[in-house]
Amino acid sequence: MRSLKARFAILFAGSALLVLLAAAAVLASIGVAERTVDRTLAAQGRLELLAELSGRLTQFGLAAVETVGNPDGQPEAMAIARVNVDKALTAVDEAMARSFPPSDDPSDRMQYAMRSRPMSQLRGARVVLDRQVSLISRQTEPDKRQDSIKGALNGFGAMTGQPLSFLIEAERRSMTRGSDEARELSSRLRVAAVAAVALALALLVILYRMLTRPILARIDEVRLAASAIGRGALDTRLPVQTRDELGLLMANVNRMAARLSRREDHLAADRAALESTVAARTADLRAANARLEAADLSRRRFFADVSHELRTPLTVILGECDIAMRGAARAMDPAPAFATIRKRAQRLKRRVEDLLRVARSESGEIELDRRPVGVAAVLAEAVDTMGSEAARRRVALALVPGSEDVECLADREWLRQTVESLIDNAFRHATGLSSVEVALERVGGATARITIRDDGPGFGAPEADLMERFRRGPRAPGAPAPDETGFGIGLALARWIVEQHGGAIGLGAGEGGRGACVRLDIPACDHAWMGGASGHTDAGGNLREPAA
Repeated sequence: MRSLKARFAILFAGSALLVLLAAAAVLASIGVAERTVDRTLAAQGRLELLAELSGRLTQFGLAAVETVGNPDGQPEAMAIARVNVDKALTAVDEAMARSFPPSDDPSDRMQYAMRSRPMSQLRGARVVLDRQVSLISRQTEPDKRQDSIKGALNGFGAMTGQPLSFLIEAERRSMTRGSDEARELSSRLRVAAVAAVALALALLVILYRMLTRPILARIDEVRLAASAIGRGALDTRLPVQTRDELGLLMANVNRMAARLSRREDHLAADRAALESTVAARTADLRAANARLEAADLSRRRFFADVSHELRTPLTVILGECDIAMRGAARAMDPAPAFATIRKRAQRLKRRVEDLLRVARSESGEIELDRRPVGVAAVLAEAVDTMGSEAARRRVALALVPGSEDVECLADREWLRQTVESLIDNAFRHATGLSSVEVALERVGGATARITIRDDGPGFGAPEADLMERFRRGPRAPGAPAPDETGFGIGLALARWIVEQHGGAIGLGAGEGGRGACVRLDIPACDHAWMGGASGHTDAGGNLREPAA
């Protein structure tokens, strides 16, 4: 057999044949059962008509007695009873004619003949009694009429009792025979059903073993071969034994494996050539990178020295402000002025420390002091710090702390500086900016999401370009030139800091597709795991125990 279509056609034809045979058997069984039930119901109907006929005959006898006993009474009672008897006889005859129609079946003809003779006797009894009543009614002596009617009724009873009993007994036997046939038919149907089920299962097993199982075995071979080729065993080959559809599929799999093997050989040769080219270009890049590192080292040193020199006098100023505030408390109260000075000096000191952090990040000396901090307080401090700049630029800066604070294991100052840098980026790069919103929410129960959203024109460059250090995005048409306070590393440094905290940063559009949106996702604290595990992290983001 050369085609799977032919095999499946045989399988389908065999199944259809089984279904048709089962349907034919069911229909035949239903027909036999219907005929048996019809015969039983017909016998029951005839039995009911015979019971009604018995009652009509009794009423006819009573009407005869009343007519003879009261000659001057109403004569229509006898006529009504006669009509009722004739109707009952006619109904029984019609029922018998329907149950035993003229046919070539000797059994039906015999059953009809057996019932026709008693019915004729019943009709004759009705005629005899009717004639006797007419004769008795002409007698003048009441005693003779009574005696005559009694004899007539006895004769009527003798003539109708035996035929009527015979007919009733015959119908009862018919009903009993129908019930027996129904039970016998049910037993035969059970046996036939069991035999049919066994035959169908045997045929299905034969079809499965001859057609289905070999096909499934070959399909499993194809599956195993495809898995082996997927794992890299390109020397796998399938035995092609037939020319049907599965045989063609196996041949195609073999050809595919051969082509993949040849391509892998070519790819290995190309990879070797590419590696030699990359090695040569890498040597050139290392030489160029060494020159760039020498120039960049001088820049970083200058940046670090300037930041350190600014930090030292600011520390002295803050100390002197503290001493002056303690001395002023004994006389007049200059605390508000000193508090303002101290607040501004702290802000300036924080800016200088931010410069120093940037310088250390460039030289690889950055360290994270990761401790449990409330993110809402960090955002509030960042918004407060950038409030004056927002007022100067006439931009509405708002904080949306969310329904609950989220605690994270983070470096408070680096996290604050990151948020301030992102707000400052919005101020300097967004054209027509009117509002900036800083929001906090818990996402999934284990992540703190910080969102900085503005209503400006959005990002004007791909995310990969904006995340590159010392790379500025293009200015929108009509946007003012950015001031010189920016370092051009805001998004790149923010991404580095967030990643060191185990989080992620994403750029996108604001609500309704307008504006820019920066999302910082930082893992929330797991207090069951931490148990006081705060401390410093190195430049790789690994947690270290704090120094004693």
